[in-house]
Amino acid sequence: MSRFFVDTWDPAYGASFEASAAGPATPSSAQVDADVELPAVDWRAIGPRPGVRAPAVVLLVDGVRRIDASVWTAEEDGTSFPGLAASYAAGVVRCDLERGAAQLAGAKVGRGLFTASPSAAEVVAGNIRYPVHRVGGSGELAKLPAAVQGPLTALEVAVSDAARGDDDLLVVDGPLRNRRQLPRTLGYIKTQHSQYLDARLTAVVTGLAPGHRSPVFRLGTAWGGWSWYLRLPVAAGAPWAGIVRIECSAELEIAEAVRLADLSLVTLPRFASTPYKDPRAPQNLVPIAGLERLLRSRLGDARLLHRALTAAARTAR
Repeated sequence: MSRFFVDTWDPAYGASFEASAAGPATPSSAQVDADVELPAVDWRAIGPRPGVRAPAVVLLVDGVRRIDASVWTAEEDGTSFPGLAASYAAGVVRCDLERGAAQLAGAKVGRGLFTASPSAAEVVAGNIRYPVHRVGGSGELAKLPAAVQGPLTALEVAVSDAARGDDDLLVVDGPLRNRRQLPRTLGYIKTQHSQYLDARLTAVVTGLAPGHRSPVFRLGTAWGGWSWYLRLPVAAGAPWAGIVRIECSAELEIAEAVRLADLSLVTLPRFASTPYKDPRAPQNLVPIAGLERLLRSRLGDARLLHRALTAAARTAR
């Protein structure tokens, strides 16, 4: 008989595991090397190793973005290009584990007009400026939101660099992408969109006890790297409840990747959120949740910005 589970996440935020419509058994096309830390035939849950201690300082970085308005730019030859006026922000929280204190270590806000229009110019909406970010190709409206990710990532790197010390651990909310060159850095993926492992290895992952991780494996995707799964503190529930995927740079030696995996196991669970405080518990880490709220407040009032953009468009005619 099958078993019935309820995902701990508020359904308004999707699910902690979001596979394709074909179901969670649909495998990813990515090449996976599971014979890294342990041979695949010997895969098992790994708990905290004796002597491994969390770093004194952990930096958690995140970014938020918002579309302030959809716009169109009309060219002299009669063609027109869609565009987006977007606001985005990045920040970093410095967690001093020895003192048990956390504080904002830096935050920056950016804005931009994202379009493929060759003649688009900076938009000034009241006191707010939207510099042009030229998008390649035809600039299809559906693809424009993804263009915001590049400048947002650059902003995350900038605030991270300004806050780093010699022995800290940097945790990026989301995949590392082009931040793989940063030292002592982990990518923290809280929503699982793909199933990379075969059924037998996936059973090891879904069978993890809280505070345990899978062996390290290697992903052969475009952004490939060392990766592992970890289950945060969570009450018994759905197979993927409380499970996150962590990644680090493929340029690291295997021994360093395993060291970071062990470090993540004694560090990240202490930041796990609880269901009565966060609808995406436990994966949405407490410092990240607070940082997201602060960054969204710094983006400004969406209605006022939309009104200012509308007024700027009238003036430009």
